[in-house]
Amino acid sequence: MRKLLSQFQGDKAIWAYVILLALFSFMPVFSASTNLVHVVGTGSIIGLLFKHFGHIFVGIVIIFFVHRIPFDRLKFIAPIAWIPVTALLVITSLQGMMIGGANASRWLKIPLLNISFQPSSLGWIALIAYVSWFLWRFADEKYTFGWSLLWLGVPMAFIVGPILPSNLSTAAIILFTIALLLFVGKYPTKYMAKIIAAGAIMIVFAIGMFKAFPDLAPSRYKTWEARFSRFGSEDKDEDRYQIENAKIAIAQGQMFGVGPGKSVQKNFLPQSSSDFIYAIIVEEFGFLGGITILIVYVLLLLRFLVVSNRAPNLFGKYLAFGLGFSIVFQAFINMGVAVEIFPTTGQPLPLVSSGGTSIWMTCVSLGIILSISRKEDQVKAQLADQERKQEEFKRILEEQQLGEDATLDKDSEDNPIFAVLKK
Repeated sequence: MRKLLSQFQGDKAIWAYVILLALFSFMPVFSASTNLVHVVGTGSIIGLLFKHFGHIFVGIVIIFFVHRIPFDRLKFIAPIAWIPVTALLVITSLQGMMIGGANASRWLKIPLLNISFQPSSLGWIALIAYVSWFLWRFADEKYTFGWSLLWLGVPMAFIVGPILPSNLSTAAIILFTIALLLFVGKYPTKYMAKIIAAGAIMIVFAIGMFKAFPDLAPSRYKTWEARFSRFGSEDKDEDRYQIENAKIAIAQGQMFGVGPGKSVQKNFLPQSSSDFIYAIIVEEFGFLGGITILIVYVLLLLRFLVVSNRAPNLFGKYLAFGLGFSIVFQAFINMGVAVEIFPTTGQPLPLVSSGGTSIWMTCVSLGIILSISRKEDQVKAQLADQERKQEEFKRILEEQQLGEDATLDKDSEDNPIFAVLKK
């Protein structure tokens, strides 16, 4: 058993928080599954739990295998990884908007495995890896704004472009994470200001054009406009219905909650096992339970920052920061939607919400971060081993010196002239 556990290397605190969240997720998912079975009429409780267990188990396996791969190898993949991911995103966006009532332009089905996943999550990781590579590769070089815009703008446009029409919230989170990563990577502030100003002008221009020519607007533009315009209002629509029921669930939880599995509002929340699972957690475990989950994510963020700070090189530093921040930021968005700090986004709660794509892509990011911390541990072990060898070599030299001194003293005592000289 000890030999098996020794294979799980890297930051032990991150492992602990991940396992804690994964185990805890079964309680709210079990509670929400009763809504899917009895109200929506989807599957069985045991079947949904086994499905979630399968997602979690595969996720842990992904973390294990990814964290065993030296993260430095990503330096050779990061510059080109966005290209095949772009192809997947384009294929996904061309599928159409609705399949079986779901937004098909977010999902790509793998025929042989009969599973679907969101390539946007893969694009998320690929773009962070690319920007981390760029900041590491050109850290000591001076470059012009146009040159850097070409290197950064092209991959960002090809990744974010296909995501934006169908998933505004994911595109916004990616762009915010990249902007923060560039700031941490000491990308010139004046260049950042130009990009932000240009982006703001383009957004204003696009909104004005869509207002003047509605036929040119993306199919989900009206949904975005409605979510922002009705955010905080009392207008009745599907998003408002979910927000109101989420707030009722949180209010019913009070300090200690109504108890595991005893949620009432899960019967009125269509996305109680994913987008609004935090509301169910607070209802069943109370304010203390909700704060505890928040604290766990904050502690995870702190560990990610520690790994980033101790990374053996700049590539690892930026990669750990970008991936770690995106995971925790997504969690904050999910919790913020439940308490109406943000408009409805559709972002899951990492490692807690049900759903294979969310869990697996989060686990890929965690595996990379743990690989970075594992490399850090290996460097520490090498330094400690070198220090131990130096101490051992020093001890051997001292013993040899003492032995030579003792031999010299004995030879002097055995010499006949020694008695004469002493007398």
